[in-house]
Amino acid sequence: MTKRTPIHCLVLLTGLLAATCALADGSPVGLWKNIDDATGKPKALVRITESNGELSGKIEKLFRAPDQDQNPLCEKCEGDLKGQPIIGLTVLSGLKKDGDEYSGGQILDPANGKIYKSKLTVLDDGKRLNVRGYVGMPMLGRTQTWVREE
Repeated sequence: MTKRTPIHCLVLLTGLLAATCALADGSPVGLWKNIDDATGKPKALVRITESNGELSGKIEKLFRAPDQDQNPLCEKCEGDLKGQPIIGLTVLSGLKKDGDEYSGGQILDPANGKIYKSKLTVLDDGKRLNVRGYVGMPMLGRTQTWVREE
């Protein structure tokens, strides 16, 4: 059995408070279930993190049928991403807080290998996230609603 020192307890408490604050202020930081806008079925779990005021998101898990490859590669991606495992792939990057939304970033669609401009809007006190990918103007794109997992 390990002995807990006051510093261990302080570190644990700080982490719990940070996670609680992120949920309370509607932050998109956390684990999200990506819901396919066409089928309404879950596609993946994406963990969104923040570093130096920018958000990024990596795929942690895919929801695939048993007869499908459970660790597919991004065959349609280009450059350094081509042939990389989709699990662990950064699909969101460069998003910064802009009023009530996060914008100025990009999103990768591993299904077609294309990179789109992106923006996020946190809804329902941080329980849902509208993720919009678009070309040119936000009105020329599509939106998925993601659901918080933690």
